[in-house]
Amino acid sequence: MADIVAGFALPDRDLELIEKLREGSDEAFASLLSQYERPVYNFVFRLLGDAADAPDVTQEVFLKVFRGIGDFRGQCSLKTWIYRIAVHEASNFRRWFSRHRCGELSLDEKEKGRNGFADTLQDGQESQYEQVLRHERIRAIERALSQVHEPYRVAVVLRDIEGLSYEEIAEILQVSLGTVKSRILRGREALKHALAALDPKRSLTACPLEAVE
Repeated sequence: MADIVAGFALPDRDLELIEKLREGSDEAFASLLSQYERPVYNFVFRLLGDAADAPDVTQEVFLKVFRGIGDFRGQCSLKTWIYRIAVHEASNFRRWFSRHRCGELSLDEKEKGRNGFADTLQDGQESQYEQVLRHERIRAIERALSQVHEPYRVAVVLRDIEGLSYEEIAEILQVSLGTVKSRILRGREALKHALAALDPKRSLTACPLEAVE
C-alpha cells in the first residue's frame, strides 16, 4: 500500500477499502456504493437538473471508480477523487446532451421519480403549507441553477449544497483556491439574477446561498 499514500495521509478506513477494491472484492464495492452512491447521485442530479439521466451518469461514475482504482495513488482523499470523476462525467454528459438531444422533457416527466434535493431536506414537523413553500423554493433554485454557467454552477453546488471546503473543491476541480473563490462568488451572483428572472418580484438579496466566507 506504500504507493497509495505518497504525499497524502489517507484515513485507515479508506486504505482498507481501496486495498479490497483492488483485490476485486464484491463486499468492498457494495460498501463503496453504500457510502457514496446517494451523495454522488444527488450531486450529479444537481449538476444535470434531470432525474431521468442522473442514475445513468452516477452508474458511469462508479464504473470509472471501479476500473480506475488500481491507478489511484492517494494524491487526494477517496471522496475528492470520486467527486472529481463525477464532475467530469456530468460535464461529458451535458456536452453529449447538447449535441445529440434537442428535445426537452416535460415538467411532469422530470418530476417523476425525482428524489434529489427535496429528499435531503425533508422535515417531518413541517405543516403542509410549509412543505409546499419549501418544495416551490427548491424547484426555483433547481431551475435557476440550470441557467448558471457550468464552472460556476459546479463550484456553488460543491460549496453551498455539498458543504465541501475551498481546499476540497480546489482538489476536485484541480484549480487554485483563488479560482475556486472567484467561481463561487460569480456563481452565487448568477444564481441571484436567475432567481430574480424567474420571479421579478423577488429581491436579489433573497438568494438562499448568501453567505460568503
